Amino acid sequence: MKGSMVNFFKWIKYCFVVTLLFSCKATKVTTNSDVDTSLSSKAIIKRHYENNLDFKTIRGRIKIDYTDGKSEMSHSVSFRMEKDKAIWISAAIGLVKAYITLDRVSFYNRIHNEYFDGDFSYLSNLLGTELDFEKVQNVLLGQALFDLRNEKYNSSFTASNFELQPKKGKDLFKILYMLEPKNFKMNTQQLTQPEKDRFLSINYNSYQKVDKWLLPNKVSIKAYDADRHNEIEITYKSMEFNRPMKFPYKIPSGFKEIVLE
Repeated sequence: MKGSMVNFFKWIKYCFVVTLLFSCKATKVTTNSDVDTSLSSKAIIKRHYENNLDFKTIRGRIKIDYTDGKSEMSHSVSFRMEKDKAIWISAAIGLVKAYITLDRVSFYNRIHNEYFDGDFSYLSNLLGTELDFEKVQNVLLGQALFDLRNEKYNSSFTASNFELQPKKGKDLFKILYMLEPKNFKMNTQQLTQPEKDRFLSINYNSYQKVDKWLLPNKVSIKAYDADRHNEIEITYKSMEFNRPMKFPYKIPSGFKEIVLE
């Protein structure tokens, strides 16, 4: 793969652990004086899940800006999601398409007649943590990557956000969650793997309401390791909820399979 399409495939590899931006009017910022900073970690987590989005489908267009420190690219693509079932992305006139389901990650490129079709194992190895469709969806909607209800957390209030850190440290990585006090959605999620010199940061700059749903306004993703430095910014436009939709996807015959190392 050459040129900008190589960068587009790089973006596809990372976009599954990154998030949505929706272009609407931003919500009012909450001041510290409005916040009950004495809330327990259990109460913070409870409110986080109370604000989880309840919908069937989302569709719209997204603009993706990507850099690896050496090259840059920008693409505008169509986006569709059926909650708990599928995520679909298509570039102009179907030159590149991606389709993610509960157990499948697939994309193809008509310019070079190539395709990839596999499970989440490659992405899991890439980021050093087990990924599945639910985790990907959570990140896209401003929810915690891991289920906060499965562990106990220390909580604090710092720099206008609630912070949560696991009481029991994990062997392979460290996790930090920062939640906005107005809506208890994610402000920042950080995953660090010191032994492998890996760092993943997902930042949601603000939130807004689209119809009755509370969605991220802007997200920035940074993924580092000893050899790579990738940054992604995503903007979603003209988003619609709960409209009937299809996910047209079929790998063309005769395409060469891409082996991702």
